[in-house]
Amino acid sequence: MRKHLWFLFAFILLIATLAVFIDVPKSPLWGENIKAVLGLDLQGGTELVYQADLSQSDNRVNDLDNLKSVLRNRIDELGVAEPTVQTIGTDRILIELPGIKDIGTAISRIGQTYELVFMVEGDETNGAQLNDFYEEYTYPGFWKASGLTGRNLVPSKTDVSFNNSQQNVQSEPVVSITFDNAGREKFANLTKDNLNKRIAIVLDNKIVSAPTVQSEITDGKAIITGMKDLKEAQNLSSRLKEGALPVSANLVAQKNIGASLGQDSLKNSMVAGVVGLIALSIFIIFYYRFSGVLATVALSIYALISLAIFKIVPVTMSLAGIAGFILSVGMAVDANVLIFERIKEELRGGKEILASIGDGFTRAWPSIRDSNISSIITCVILYIFGSGAVRGFALTLGIGVIVSLFTAVTATRTFMMLIGHTDKAKWLRV
Repeated sequence: MRKHLWFLFAFILLIATLAVFIDVPKSPLWGENIKAVLGLDLQGGTELVYQADLSQSDNRVNDLDNLKSVLRNRIDELGVAEPTVQTIGTDRILIELPGIKDIGTAISRIGQTYELVFMVEGDETNGAQLNDFYEEYTYPGFWKASGLTGRNLVPSKTDVSFNNSQQNVQSEPVVSITFDNAGREKFANLTKDNLNKRIAIVLDNKIVSAPTVQSEITDGKAIITGMKDLKEAQNLSSRLKEGALPVSANLVAQKNIGASLGQDSLKNSMVAGVVGLIALSIFIIFYYRFSGVLATVALSIYALISLAIFKIVPVTMSLAGIAGFILSVGMAVDANVLIFERIKEELRGGKEILASIGDGFTRAWPSIRDSNISSIITCVILYIFGSGAVRGFALTLGIGVIVSLFTAVTATRTFMMLIGHTDKAKWLRV
């Protein structure tokens, strides 16, 4: 039994030590490499508001949802942690990007209305001259729309490959595309009607390539050539996967959000957390004496482990997220209170200290388990159906509840049982 307890004690000590190395910014191991991610309200960033043109829409709600989906896909490509994309009113979308200070970059990437278009040769009366994608490629002439666009692409089957048809020493990167059923038929007719003619593949009103049709293509597959290097091909593939905007959207508001207020709020929140932790520790030590000291040690370990998990995941720490963490501290203390009260009852029944500790934890566990599971379920629901700050609150609270189960039940119990096997066991009378 004692060997098992010492093994648990060593494990708890190891976890706590690793957490310290992760939490401390200038620790010799991972402190500088694992950084906390702050939300928009704490580190600043960019806020954009787009207004959708739904005047020609048959299903305004569906088109607005599709627009949000495309915008979120583009934001994900920026690597922004915990962005906010939400509807305002009936035709506006609010986008909040933590850590993005360059508004121009965000606008150029998110709000582009680019779309892949296939064009055929025309003349001065029905065609237009387009820009070349690269200066070293020239495609003179007039071009007109064919009716086939990137809306007919299957995004999941858009990928980068290499063209070995010319048996070059250095293969040319190309983008492979596949059309849906409607697009396959359009592309087959297009290649059939333009045999030995050029079809221009146009993106952002610029010609990517203009191959000559050698034969009718009926399988709905094609490749886009003319890429300078692999990076350009990957970028084009990514843009095509993101998709075109289902409806046009105009940027109607933009601003940089400074972090000065956020830093003050962060400082105040941390002070509140420390003060709350100290106040709880004083109360629990005053009321439960030495057992309260052990609970305070377990609570400190809980805080270290939770903060380490927040950095590893990483969890975007907003003010709401910090509130969720502070709330979970109180819930961790609540579990200890339940346990200590059960131990009191066992001691009053005349049991020995070790037996009282064991039975106290055993009998308090169902109440602790049920209350924490209900809290976790609530957090899951908030995270799934919430957005922005609500999800941050749910995530930090959920992680805190799970960690508190470990520290309140395993850590505190291990400490008390080890002391209970010594001549200092009388200190544990609560």
